[in-house]
Amino acid sequence: MKSFQIPQFYRSPIISRIKEARKKQDSFKKDFSPTLLDFGPVRFFIARHFGFCFGVENAIDISYKAIDENPGKRIFLISQMIHNPDVNNDLQRRGIRFIMDTEGKMLMEWKELSPGDIVIVPAFGTSLEVENKIKATGITTIQYNTTCPFVERVWKKAEKLGHDKFTVIIHGKPKHEETRATFSHSKENAPSLVISDLDEAKILGKFILGEISKDNFDSWFLGRYSTGFSPLIHLQRLGVVNQTTMLAVKTQEISNYIRNIMILKYGEEKITSHFADTRDTLCYATNDNQDAVYALLGQPADLALVVGGYNSSNTGHLAELCEVKLTTYYIASAQEIVSCHSIQHFNTREKKLVMTESFIPPKQPVDILVTSGASCPDATVEEILQKIIGFFPTARSNRDVLSELI
Repeated sequence: MKSFQIPQFYRSPIISRIKEARKKQDSFKKDFSPTLLDFGPVRFFIARHFGFCFGVENAIDISYKAIDENPGKRIFLISQMIHNPDVNNDLQRRGIRFIMDTEGKMLMEWKELSPGDIVIVPAFGTSLEVENKIKATGITTIQYNTTCPFVERVWKKAEKLGHDKFTVIIHGKPKHEETRATFSHSKENAPSLVISDLDEAKILGKFILGEISKDNFDSWFLGRYSTGFSPLIHLQRLGVVNQTTMLAVKTQEISNYIRNIMILKYGEEKITSHFADTRDTLCYATNDNQDAVYALLGQPADLALVVGGYNSSNTGHLAELCEVKLTTYYIASAQEIVSCHSIQHFNTREKKLVMTESFIPPKQPVDILVTSGASCPDATVEEILQKIIGFFPTARSNRDVLSELI
């Protein structure tokens, strides 16, 4: 597999040691059980897979190369490189400016760009409309296009569906950069529609079965379908793709549901003419991280820590999985751990930061499950571990604990 040049300050001696040990023990990635770090009064159970994925490392590698290779030039990012504040803040400190925010709101005017500038495409990709805006300035983005290969794979699948005369149903968050980019590329080749969850898939099913009038289509999906989209015409042959950071089980649920609706309408014998198999659009890293959390949750524990940016879709889904089983704190950095008593964390239901007191239970050992999103640096996870270890004066040394990994 390709290796990337990642700045050392994103790396972690502890996390690297864990990942190297697990790779040696389980090179084919068949064992999803967590790794135990036993510090005595506090024990951490680390997910088998977490942290930077292939697409994120590729994006970071290219972004820092753009800085090194273009001294004195103005460098811009279309939007956040990835959904992690540490990475984006460091790029900004090095002089990179963002053209728009994560929802597409302009932070500057297109006319401010000039042909000599450098523009980096983020890991989520970008829309054809934005690409054309950049091309109109005389700038080429080919050299510094960091679009994740797994996102591009979804675009290729959507293109093939279009060529095969299928309509593309995109499971994703409508305002997310990746979903906006996928929709933009998909609609060039196929009638396309974005749905956010199974509930909306069920509404779509009612349209397919004629239980809801086409006149009500806009009340549910206005602004989320391609030009000329007709429910009567374009819901007869369907394929489902996804925003790669969505929960894989949710995308599969939606796909299975729509397939069953098509069987109800057209019959099992005709299903291949009305529904396409698109399971290969699910991102392997998203799947591995989610499967590792399922395995992690098999371990009894007092609480879970999920680490990553608060606008990170894949991290949010990991937190949602953990919340079903036990008390979970979704934090962006060690700074959120205010003291051994207080922690500031993101409430996924209310979409806001909250403060919780007495988050570490008064017992020993305290067992903590740990995972992080695909855009979270390993160094951030280590800082969090070290801060918590510091609350326990009798904790064993890092050296002693890590020696047990071999």
